[in-house]
Amino acid sequence: MSVFLASLRVRWSSLLGAFVAVTLGVGLTAVMGLGLDASLAGPDRPVVRFAGSPVVVLGQDRLTVPVRRGPDTTRVSKPLAHPHPVDTALLDDLRRLGPVRLDGGARDAVGVDAPVRAVRDAVGGRARVLTGDDRRQADPGTARDAAAMVAVNSFLGTAGGVAAFVSVFVTASTFAFVVALRRREFGLLRMAGATPGQVRRQLLGEALAVGVAASVAGCVLGAWGGPRFGAALVDAGIAPGWFTIPGSSLLTSAPLSWPFQLAFWAGLLVALSGAWVASRRAGRITPTDALRDASVDSDVMPRSRRFIGAALLACGLGLLLWTLVTDPSSLLKRKTYTIQPMILITAAAALAPLLVRPVVRALRLPGAVGLLVRENSGASVRRTAAVAAPVLVTVALAGSLLGSAQTVSGAKAAEARQRTASDLVVTGRDLEPLTRRDVPGAAAVSASASTAVYVREEGSALVRSDARAVRDPAALAATSRLPVVAGDVRDLDDRSIVVNEEWARRKVGQHVDVWLGDGRPARLRIVAVLARGSGDNGAYVTSANASLGRGGAAVPVDRVDVRLTAGADRGRAAAVLAERGGGGSGGEVRSAEAWLAAAHPGTKHQTRLGLLMLLGISLVYTGISLASTLLMAASVRGAELRALRLAGATRWQVRGVLAGEAVVAVAAGAVLGLAVTAVNLGGLAAGLARVSVPVGVVVPWGVVGGAVGVCAVVAVGVAGVGVRR
Repeated sequence: MSVFLASLRVRWSSLLGAFVAVTLGVGLTAVMGLGLDASLAGPDRPVVRFAGSPVVVLGQDRLTVPVRRGPDTTRVSKPLAHPHPVDTALLDDLRRLGPVRLDGGARDAVGVDAPVRAVRDAVGGRARVLTGDDRRQADPGTARDAAAMVAVNSFLGTAGGVAAFVSVFVTASTFAFVVALRRREFGLLRMAGATPGQVRRQLLGEALAVGVAASVAGCVLGAWGGPRFGAALVDAGIAPGWFTIPGSSLLTSAPLSWPFQLAFWAGLLVALSGAWVASRRAGRITPTDALRDASVDSDVMPRSRRFIGAALLACGLGLLLWTLVTDPSSLLKRKTYTIQPMILITAAAALAPLLVRPVVRALRLPGAVGLLVRENSGASVRRTAAVAAPVLVTVALAGSLLGSAQTVSGAKAAEARQRTASDLVVTGRDLEPLTRRDVPGAAAVSASASTAVYVREEGSALVRSDARAVRDPAALAATSRLPVVAGDVRDLDDRSIVVNEEWARRKVGQHVDVWLGDGRPARLRIVAVLARGSGDNGAYVTSANASLGRGGAAVPVDRVDVRLTAGADRGRAAAVLAERGGGGSGGEVRSAEAWLAAAHPGTKHQTRLGLLMLLGISLVYTGISLASTLLMAASVRGAELRALRLAGATRWQVRGVLAGEAVVAVAAGAVLGLAVTAVNLGGLAAGLARVSVPVGVVVPWGVVGGAVGVCAVVAVGVAGVGVRR
């Protein structure tokens, strides 16, 4: 115990980097947990729409069907695209029970002043009966609140995952470098009679002390930062204006809440898991290592690390190839291109000591200082790799995450441009269903409405597919260039459907059983199949298969595409559309180019800002890792630097050597990070090609360059502090 306490007192500076990394990781985990807890609770809003009615009857708004889950059958439900209004017969039955309140002309829900049991008996299965706080489900704001929190939950989950990934990596890297610097110390302990188990327990004990202290400090940081982070999400437009993360105090019962419990134990686990591999290596140090004093690193990669790195590399590449072959469209989803690159990043970081030396050797630096920088960096591979690895992680995350988001957004925009053959587009609610005769100079006019169809795939899943309900299939074919791979869109009628390659049944002539947007079952024949695309190639049905409830009116037109004849007066056509196309509901007439720019503006501001916040987290961790690694390295290089001074080097030349080594290590990490980025974006480009989407890879050079610049400034600054010490 005395040796352990003495080691903590002497080695506190070498453990400071791990302490700060775990503290920040625990704080971020606590903040994300508090945010998720707040988002799941939702806003505490009072009932607004039918506050004066004890019972609310809500028209049927969900589709529920039986599916197979293993040997059992269960029922799953999804929201209907076109909820049913409360029908007249049901209204008459409710009026016999008591006063009924209607909200204007809307009949999607009604308030009833009658006993709950009597209302339930009268309604049966024709609608939903809501009481108490559940009456808020009839308020329009409830649906908006739920939709707004989807992006918040996604961001918080992703940010928590990135924070955990980077904190584990930084902590493990720090402890590994600590072992590399303390080989002689551990060798002396072994010479003095310490067993391998005692050496391992000492290192794990240090990690336990760091983990407990850092986890407590991280919980304090999370309690302080939670409300401020919630306000930042609102200011950035990621969260709605009502979202708040309540303040917490560690002097109350807050530490017993699940976010703090999760953060504390996760921090402790991170510290111990980060030190475990390093402790195994420390336990294998022999007494003869105390007699070695070589500055050249040898055996920098134990067999276990080589195996783990190779396995991760094979797993990452294999998963990428498997996804390309089996489900290339999943590569375009944010969850995939956010999580999957982390496997390759971890593999490259694990193999960094092997990869860094060839990169450093390829550099050609001028002058004696340049030669010394190059040889020192190549000889001290552990130190160079320890500096390069966090830079690799940051550059690879910046290039892969932001590059993937921008590449997918650009591909979707290019795909939309390819599909659009119209000259003018009218959008709005409840538009007038115009025809070619209504617009001067029109070659074709296609009026359509948003809807959806549902299909039970393989009997085990209910899948919703967004769709367009068209009034004239021939006009649709004339105003668009749909990526048809089989069949003909012009054959579409009230008994058929156009699907895409993602559907389980996708052969022309086959029949598919679906539920329409209002829940009606239908058996439709496939007349055309579209390419899978980026996810925007939905199904197509006719207007007869999209209505507002059984026997209700057709779904209102929300888009009109107009293709003009050669030489037609576009201004006159736009004026007529503005006069008639809006139908009095504020329809907007735009050129196809303007509509495409508005509908596909590239990466959304909230998405880009969220990714930049994630990269900011990674960059903070990288700065911590760089500072701790370089300060630890400087603490054991006193004799080497004095030898340089005795050999005739000036103080500025010594500083130049240390700064040059830092820059070389950062450059090596940047090169390896760009290599990982190239693999990830190359896989994404191949996936785009596989689903017939225009390929245009985007590399965020500005963000990557900024990250590398920050890393270089931090590394050079810390190296200067180290040489002064």
